[in-house]
Amino acid sequence: MDFKSLQQQIINKDFKPVYLFQGEEPLFIDQLSKLIHDIVLEDHERDFNEVILYGKDTDARTVVLEAKGFPMMAERRFVWVREAQEMKDIDKLESYLENPNPSTVLLLAYKYKKVDSRKKIAKLFAKSGVVFNSEKIKEYQLVDWITKYVTTVNYQISSKAALLLAESIGNDLSRIAGEIEKLSIILEKGTTINEVHIEENIGISKDYNMFELSSAVQNNDFLKAMKIITYFKYNPKSGPLVVIIGSLYNLYSQLMKVHFLSDKSPQSVASSLRVHPYVAGELVKAAKIYNPKIIARNINYLYQYDLKSKGIGDSHSEDSELMTELVYKLMH
Repeated sequence: MDFKSLQQQIINKDFKPVYLFQGEEPLFIDQLSKLIHDIVLEDHERDFNEVILYGKDTDARTVVLEAKGFPMMAERRFVWVREAQEMKDIDKLESYLENPNPSTVLLLAYKYKKVDSRKKIAKLFAKSGVVFNSEKIKEYQLVDWITKYVTTVNYQISSKAALLLAESIGNDLSRIAGEIEKLSIILEKGTTINEVHIEENIGISKDYNMFELSSAVQNNDFLKAMKIITYFKYNPKSGPLVVIIGSLYNLYSQLMKVHFLSDKSPQSVASSLRVHPYVAGELVKAAKIYNPKIIARNINYLYQYDLKSKGIGDSHSEDSELMTELVYKLMH
């Protein structure tokens, strides 16, 4: 079941006896778990009917005993096993899953991994209730996800601001959601979040960041690129060399693909490369600066400096020196 369908099912109070929320992306697991927690019981029912356990501190026997209990002055009980991936004997829940208590909602929040689908218990979870697989958002989907997520909390966000968050934070959705929450404290509902808001309140520079470095390189703006590199020299956490190399490799890989597309319109590039339309437009412009031969040369430079950053072939240079050399070679 997908996120939206499950969310609506919970809102409609169509509860199942067992829920297994599992997978690599913790944010969706947290959101759905909180939704069930907030809806499944009324506030006055919680004292006698809500049990919250933690995987590393509990075992299957305790979970089963709690789940088999009957509600007191309420329609149901709620048993929530947080960090269920830490349970050492989760397989011993099999007997309960074969015949779950219909008056209990048992939720297991199983983060960062999945129950082995080859095991009997995985099939029993699916048979007895609902299994939700929380998958990581792909990088090419991240800007769209940020844009849509911001609207769910009654804000808007500019394309450049969404790109800045995506480039600076990556697909750590919990952190992105946390940063948006910080902004919601100080910005009025309906505000369009821009890069100035992000710089002033989140601490990501709107001028000196990975996104702006990639932009400077792809537009052949050497002076701007050197200013950003200098900033990274004195703020190394803002621009680790290994991350810069990865970001620039992604840029040149995309530019090479653009050259071999028959339709180089921004709309076609956005669809073919699965990038935001704003990014597609910038790539089309950059492809006019970098021909395939230069792109291939630059990818080779990135490979060389990746090795140097790991001490292979150069064990003496500082990362800031390697960074400066690399960007100079890429743009000359």
